[in-house]
Amino acid sequence: MKTDKKILFFSVLIFLFSAALLSAQGSRDDVVSDQTLVVEEAVVVQVTGTVRLVGSANFPQIVISGSGSQWYVVREEMDKLHDLQQRVVTVEGEETVRELTFANGRSAGIRRELRNIRIINIEEYTGP
Repeated sequence: MKTDKKILFFSVLIFLFSAALLSAQGSRDDVVSDQTLVVEEAVVVQVTGTVRLVGSANFPQIVISGSGSQWYVVREEMDKLHDLQQRVVTVEGEETVRELTFANGRSAGIRRELRNIRIINIEEYTGP
């Protein structure tokens, strides 16, 4: 009887060990790469567009949308534009362009970020 328990114990142990090894191997689609790749260094740009608040209540982000692109304002600079939501502004700042990738290595698009913002012009609000 004691021998049967040992055989059962070692059988279960070998099964669990081999299951752990197989699950750790993953698949070909699970290629992990850096989530972001800096495409270019920060460049000073002048941007004109509508200030929008996007995201969720826990993770709000300020975005300037205009001329077919959108620029995400870094968290440290959000206070400068928070009261200007839905207004058209012209700002100057350092733009960083990053290529986003999914965990499997496919491209998820480009993200443009602005930092060190200086407000140049605020257009008059005309209402909805």
